[in-house]
Amino acid sequence: MMSRAATEYQYLAPDPRSAYKQLRIKGRRIFARTIYGQYVNAEQPRSIEELARDFHIPIEAVKEAIAYCQSNPPEIEEDFRLDEALAQASGTADPNYRFNPKVRPLSPQDYARIRRSVRS
Repeated sequence: MMSRAATEYQYLAPDPRSAYKQLRIKGRRIFARTIYGQYVNAEQPRSIEELARDFHIPIEAVKEAIAYCQSNPPEIEEDFRLDEALAQASGTADPNYRFNPKVRPLSPQDYARIRRSVRS
């Protein structure tokens, strides 16, 4: 399968304002991974047509999002690692968080350090 760098997407693009690197539907704040997750949901998978209708996007955009995710792009895994590292650092990953929802604030320096460690 072609690498993302060699692939031209009609409906997908990165969001330059986001800390997340995975692609989104152009002009929308919808991650391709969100669409894919609903498509492959083990309990209640949704069809391409349902997703296109519910997200108000073309069927071709749904198919492109699915193909992108099936190519296993490294930026999705990096984004998951970033979320996990931030949750650990802020305390929201603690199993008791739901009983005692206190978040440790992260400074911009903490956040930058965590991002660098995940992206390296």
